[in-house]
Amino acid sequence: MANALGAGVKAGPPLDTLSGWQPGARAALIAFRTSCPSLLKRTDRSGLTQPTDWASACAAAAAATDPAAFFRQYFETAVVGSGQAFLTGYYEPEIAGSRTPGPGYMVPVYRHPPDLIDVNLGLFSDALKGKTIRGRVDGIKLIPYYDRGEIEDGALAGKGLEIAWVADPIEFFFLQIQGSGRLKLPDGQVMRIGYDGQNGREYVGIGRLLRDKGVLKPGQASMQGLMGWLRDNPVEGRAAMRENKSFIFFRELKGAGPIGAMGAALTPAGSVAADPAFVPLGAPVWLGDGPAGLERLWVAQDTGGAIKGANRFDTFWGAGADARRIAGGMSAKARAVLLLPRGTLARIRANGPPAQH
Repeated sequence: MANALGAGVKAGPPLDTLSGWQPGARAALIAFRTSCPSLLKRTDRSGLTQPTDWASACAAAAAATDPAAFFRQYFETAVVGSGQAFLTGYYEPEIAGSRTPGPGYMVPVYRHPPDLIDVNLGLFSDALKGKTIRGRVDGIKLIPYYDRGEIEDGALAGKGLEIAWVADPIEFFFLQIQGSGRLKLPDGQVMRIGYDGQNGREYVGIGRLLRDKGVLKPGQASMQGLMGWLRDNPVEGRAAMRENKSFIFFRELKGAGPIGAMGAALTPAGSVAADPAFVPLGAPVWLGDGPAGLERLWVAQDTGGAIKGANRFDTFWGAGADARRIAGGMSAKARAVLLLPRGTLARIRANGPPAQH
């Protein structure tokens, strides 16, 4: 089974034996509170919990004033698989953009196209439950949606789907990888954009692709190094970016943001993206024994096209130059310990996985 139960779940070490978790507990508590409205009603794909499991913790979180005491009282620790984690980082980039096209602003930012449809394959076969595909209808056939190259060549042009235009296609490529960002408009104002869907094509990490081909030199594996190579090799760089056929659509955001997969605003250095098949979205997770400054409690509030498998995490660092530097250079091994509502592991051992509705 491709979820946490299939990977194996065991009791983790006592919370107070995990180093570095208490100083950041307040930020984790704030992030956890924002997750509760969704936690209490969403299906947990990991197979570990059900909405009622979170009720006591969410009720207490609303009035908790001692974050460390709160986590001690309402949570137990668990390790999925080996617990050996791989970490990357993401941030909210700010790039030059405009609400209207014009000289210097010719790269369109598209909203979710109305002809992009999701198909729940579980409706057609029990063996395909939990699986979906995206595509478009061509005549009487469902076919894959336009890929990155086709969209960049104009497949969606003239359909009124543009919400903005940006100046730099390379900066926009990396903004798509982050999933949200800020557009600095010509008048100095900022337009925030957030994830509004994806074309259904598989995400391909071009950094790894170019490393495997021996194209990148040592020291070019970071986001900053990769961007430099793309600028120095414009023809090869454009072809490399098109190897990632995944394309992200955006909507304008109002208010707090960016917004994660749970519908809540993300917390810098407090929110983390995870694979919901292995980590209940909304669950706190301790990440430690890794890079300095990272060891703390995080809350799984987001997902990502490249964030797949047990113990794969993408740490969110906010906006600005420091966030860009930290996130762009993050590629590290660490240890991961989940925090689950007390009694979860005993219930699983006694009764098997929770019923999913």
